Amino acid sequence: MTEHDTDIDFDFFEEEPPTQESARERLLPRRGPRGPERPPRAPTNLTPLLRLVGLIAFAILIVVLLVFWVQSCREAGKEKTYKSYMSKVSEVAGSSQQIGKQLSQTLLAQGLKEAKVEQQISGLARQEQLDVERAREITPPGTLRDEHAALVQALQFRVSGLNGLASALAATANTKDTTRAGTVLADQMQRLLASDVIYEDSFKAPTAAELRRQGVTGTNANGGPLVPDSNFLQSADFVTTQGMVTVLSKIRGGTVTPSQGGLRGTNIVSVKAFPQDVELSTSAQTTVFVRTNLSFQVTVEDSGDSQEANIPVTVTIQQSKGGNIVRTAKIGFINPGEQKTVSFSNFGAVNFGATATVKVEVQPVQGETKTDNNSADYPVIFSLPT
Repeated sequence: MTEHDTDIDFDFFEEEPPTQESARERLLPRRGPRGPERPPRAPTNLTPLLRLVGLIAFAILIVVLLVFWVQSCREAGKEKTYKSYMSKVSEVAGSSQQIGKQLSQTLLAQGLKEAKVEQQISGLARQEQLDVERAREITPPGTLRDEHAALVQALQFRVSGLNGLASALAATANTKDTTRAGTVLADQMQRLLASDVIYEDSFKAPTAAELRRQGVTGTNANGGPLVPDSNFLQSADFVTTQGMVTVLSKIRGGTVTPSQGGLRGTNIVSVKAFPQDVELSTSAQTTVFVRTNLSFQVTVEDSGDSQEANIPVTVTIQQSKGGNIVRTAKIGFINPGEQKTVSFSNFGAVNFGATATVKVEVQPVQGETKTDNNSADYPVIFSLPT
C-alpha cells in the first residue's frame, strides 16, 4: 500500500461537517408525546376581591338602613310634636267653648236679676282671659305660627265681647226702651260671633290642612279630635236685636210684647224614631225596631206671635218593667212660625214585645193660654230588627 493509498483510506473515515439541520436538532430539546390540555388556573387574587365586594355591599346596606331609621325617628318625632301641640290647644278650646255654654245658660236663665247677670258675665270674662294666657304659653310648631296667632286673637275677641256685654248691661239697666237696649247688647254679641269666625276660618281650617300636608292624622296625644271645635256662641239669635230683647224680657221679669196680635205659645208638630225614621202616631200603635243608636226627634213650632227662648222639651218612655226612661233638652230660641227639632238619645234598655208609651211634653211659655197641644202620648211596641 502506497502512501497515497493510506491517505485515501483516512479521508474515507473522516466525519462529514455537521449540516445546518443536524445542528438545529441538537439545539432543540426533544419532547415526548402530548397529553390532554389542563384547564386554565384561576387567578390567585380573586378571593380577596370577592371579600371586598361583600364588605362594600354590607356597608351600603347599613347606611341605607341607618337613613331609613333616622327618617322614621324624624317622622315619629314630628308627629309627636304636632299631636302634643293639638292636645294643649284642645284643652284651651274646650274650656273656652264651655264658657260660651255658661254664657247661654246665664242669659236664658229665669229669674236672675240684671245686676246678677252682669256679675256672672264679668266672671266669665275673667275665666276667658285665663284661656288667653294659657294659649300664649303654648309654643306651636314652626309651620303653625300664624294659625296659633289667630287662635289667640279669637280668644281675645271673646274676652272683649264678654266685657263689652257686661258693660252694656250696666249702661242699659235703666233704659225703658227694650228695643234700643237690645240693639246695644246685640252689638257686643257680634264680637263673640266674630271670634267663632276667626277660630273656624283662620285657625281650624288652615291647621287641619297643614296637618294633612305634614301627614299627621288620627287623634291628638290625649285621644281627642285632632283639630277641636270651639263654638262660643250657642245661638245665632243672640246677635239679633229681637233675640236680645227676649233675653232682657227674661232678665227683667216682664213679657215680650207680641209683634202681631197677642198670641203666645208652641205646639208639637211631629215625633220620629231613628234610625228607622218612622213617625209615631197618637191614634195607632207603632212598631219601633231597636238598635244601639235608638233616638227620637221632636219637632216643635212657635205658634204664637213672639220669639220664645229657653223652652224645655221632655221625652219619657213609660214602660211596665224596669221603670220609666226620661230625657230632657231645651230649645234656645224659636221665632214666630218657625219649627225646630230637638234630638233625644241614650235611652238604654227598653222592654221588648210589651206595649209602651212615648210621652212628649213641651213646657208652656209665659203667657201661653192654649196648652193642650204641648203634650202628646204615642203608643209603641219595641222590637228587635229581623
